[in-house]
Amino acid sequence: MVDLQSIQFLGGGLQRPECVLCTRAGYIYAADWRGGVSRIAPNGELLSYLSKSAPFQIKPNGIALLPDGNFLLTHLGADDGGVYHLDRQGNLKPFLLEVDGAPLPPTNYVHLDANNRVWITVSTRISPRHLAYRKDNADGFIVMVDDKGARVVADDLGYTNECVVHPGGEWLYVNETFTRRLSRFSIAGDGSLCNKEIITEFGHGVFPDGLTFAEDGSVYVTSIVSNRVIRVDENGGQTVLLEDNDAQHVDWVERAFQASEMGRTHLDQVKSQRLKNISSLAFGGDDLKTAFLGCLLGDQIAYFHSDVAGVPPVHWDYDD
Repeated sequence: MVDLQSIQFLGGGLQRPECVLCTRAGYIYAADWRGGVSRIAPNGELLSYLSKSAPFQIKPNGIALLPDGNFLLTHLGADDGGVYHLDRQGNLKPFLLEVDGAPLPPTNYVHLDANNRVWITVSTRISPRHLAYRKDNADGFIVMVDDKGARVVADDLGYTNECVVHPGGEWLYVNETFTRRLSRFSIAGDGSLCNKEIITEFGHGVFPDGLTFAEDGSVYVTSIVSNRVIRVDENGGQTVLLEDNDAQHVDWVERAFQASEMGRTHLDQVKSQRLKNISSLAFGGDDLKTAFLGCLLGDQIAYFHSDVAGVPPVHWDYDD
C-alpha cells in the first residue's frame, strides 16, 4: 500500500484536471476547465493552452494528444457534448458533434490508438447526468472514428468512462462506473467491437473511472469517491494499492448508491487526508514508474512511485 505521506504534488491553479497524460520528454498534460489543456514541464513550469473561441466555453473532460502536438478534447457540457480540436495557439474547432444523425450528449473521454482511430465515450443519454448514477441504468455508448467516419460500436453500457486499447491491439478495455465493471471487447479488423467480457466487478465504495496498463499485464484502475488505485491482474484479481478516504463518508455514498439516490453532492464532497477525488492515472518519468493522478476536485496533480512500470502510451513521443 502506498504511504499517503509519500505522495507529492505538481502544478497549481488547475481547474478540474480530470484527465492526465505523460510523455517521454517529461511533460504532464491535464484537462483544464478554464477551457483547454495545461502542461507541466519537468522543471515545474506551467503553460496553458486555452481556447480563444469565446463565448463558447468548452468543459474538457477527456483529452488526447495528437502526433502534431495538438489536442482532442471532449466537451462535458451541462446539456451538450462533442469532441473538439484545439491547437497550441488556442484555436478551437469541432472534430465530431454528432453520430448516426444524432447530436453527441455530454461527452466523457477520447482515446487515440496506434492505428489513428479515435475512441470516444458517452456515459449516458440521460439529462441531467446525475440521474444516471444508478446500478440499473445502462445507456452509455462508445463511438469509433476512422477514415470511414464515425459510428457507434458499443451501446447499453453502465455509465461509460475511460476506454483504452490494449497494448496488443486486440481488445478495447472500458470502465463502466455505475455498474461497477471493468469490461473489454474484441476489436475486429474494421474497428467494430464484439465478444464483450467482464474482467472484474467492483464492490463497496468503488466507482471505476480511469484505467491504464502496466508492464506486468495488469490494469491500474482509479476509483472516484473512495480515492483508490486498484491493480487488476490478468485473472481479474484485485489489489488496492492506494486509498485515501473517510470510511463513514464512503458508507454514506454507498447507501445513497444502493438506494438509487446518488447525486452530484456525493461526488463533490469527498472526505480524505490528501487526495481530493482522483479520477485517472498515467505512468510517466524516465522509467515509467511514476504514477500521476488526475483529479475531479483538486487544482494540482498528485504523484507517487510505482513498483511496476507502465506501458508506454501511444502518445509517448508526441511532444515538442
